[in-house]
Amino acid sequence: MTLQHSNALVPAGGPGLALSVPAVGNIDAYISAVNRLPMLSAERETELARRFRDTGDLDAAREMILSHLRLVVSVARQYLGYGLPHADLIQEGNIGLMKAVKRFDPERGVRLVSFALHWIKAEIHEYILKNWRLVKVATTKAQRKLFFNLRSRKTGQHTLTADEVDAIARELNVREKDVVEMETRMSGGELALDLQPDDGEEKFSPSAWLAAPQADPVQVLEARRFDRLQSEGIAEALDALDARSRRIIEARWLRDESEGGTMTLHELAAEFGVSAERIRQVEAKALQKMKGALAAYA
Repeated sequence: MTLQHSNALVPAGGPGLALSVPAVGNIDAYISAVNRLPMLSAERETELARRFRDTGDLDAAREMILSHLRLVVSVARQYLGYGLPHADLIQEGNIGLMKAVKRFDPERGVRLVSFALHWIKAEIHEYILKNWRLVKVATTKAQRKLFFNLRSRKTGQHTLTADEVDAIARELNVREKDVVEMETRMSGGELALDLQPDDGEEKFSPSAWLAAPQADPVQVLEARRFDRLQSEGIAEALDALDARSRRIIEARWLRDESEGGTMTLHELAAEFGVSAERIRQVEAKALQKMKGALAAYA
């Protein structure tokens, strides 16, 4: 059964199963429709399950699923307190029901309603954990169990007392600090980093209080050192050179494109009337001298 909603309550095809009945317009109409679908007798259920298991008869699977859609609605209603859309909870539960039908073995002497309950809840639990908060509150199996048990036991917004924490920890066989940590995760709300101002009233979103990358003290000191190196250090190092050495360094390393770019060793050799190798030696010696002068700024 599909619902004309942002999320269809039952997909047109599940895990290897086809499912299609007349569409309904809203969640109330859907619930009313599935509650009118007939339940299966034990004999009929066994017959259908054997047909699907032995021959892959999709009509048999469809009939088993349709007769148990009311079970999904009932289970999904128990999770409305999480603030998630009822239709989405039913949608996920229906997926669990289809998985259960696919794995159901009629020879075990268990009714489909009992077998499917686990799969329906498992899918709904997974959906809640993924969508209840942007940041997951539970990732391990133990945390998931604690999350749902604590959520059902805690009423109101009050913080658990030490006695309540101890009682829950004993009942669930977990550490007290795990109960406290999970309660903290559950009570922490979410806040958008960028809030929309209301009617011109000045407000500051949390993003306004985040430190800028350049505010890192290490980066600030590094920037200051680099500025000193650029402005003071290089100037002092150049002043320590003789005129020819300074000319070679400036021509080879400090000229920009507006000045014609850097000069080659051969161009400078022609200018000073010496060999290119001699220019290279003077340049290497000047760079070594400048390196010593710049050590004080490192």
